[in-house]
Amino acid sequence: MPATTPATKPSLPFDAVIFDCDGVLVDSELITNRVLSQMLGELGWAISVEETMRVFIGKAVRDEAARIEANTGVAITDEWLTQFRERRNAALERELVGIDGALAAVRALYEALDGRIAVASGADRHKVEMQLKKTGLLEYFEGRIFSGHEMPRSKPHPDVYLAAAEALGVDPTRCAVVEDTVTGATAGVAAGATVFGYAPASLSHSTPDGLREVGAARVFEDMAQLPALLAQWRRA
Repeated sequence: MPATTPATKPSLPFDAVIFDCDGVLVDSELITNRVLSQMLGELGWAISVEETMRVFIGKAVRDEAARIEANTGVAITDEWLTQFRERRNAALERELVGIDGALAAVRALYEALDGRIAVASGADRHKVEMQLKKTGLLEYFEGRIFSGHEMPRSKPHPDVYLAAAEALGVDPTRCAVVEDTVTGATAGVAAGATVFGYAPASLSHSTPDGLREVGAARVFEDMAQLPALLAQWRRA
């Protein structure tokens, strides 16, 4: 585990911080949706990368099987999903980088909270762990990675956030959740957490207004700001 430095820890008004992964810690959405757009095109759905991002960001592809079948006439099988994941993962291995400022923010919060941080993602575990390892983040989250694929319900339901809070031994209402999509923010709010919406100006993320409409308590654009935003937070 990374070493902590107690003498420099800021005081935080939260007992734990739980991060989404895609779009919050790693810059993966454009890569993933480019592969998805290509594969949907092969099925007969001529959908641009931009439109794919508008439709699918924050959602598990498997949960959108009915939408895909409605637009292609092709039933989505486990084999197709496996092929999608293989092609997506190969592209991520080649191209993935971390979100600017994420590594420093994670390191600071890990130290401030004695390791009480976690990842709660709608993606499959292999993808999450591969991405965290590639971007140098895995050591801060080992043993505290939660996948919506392993829950009874994925986002926008709160299950993955509730599981993360329980594993950390904290009340969900004492957690800060960091999300960048309406789907994920909805899940965090439903869990009872205080949601901080990451919304830089990009199609890869939901809009600031969209995040606020589903209950994000604060919206911000620079991940490097996150530790200070959390430290300064005062509950209403």
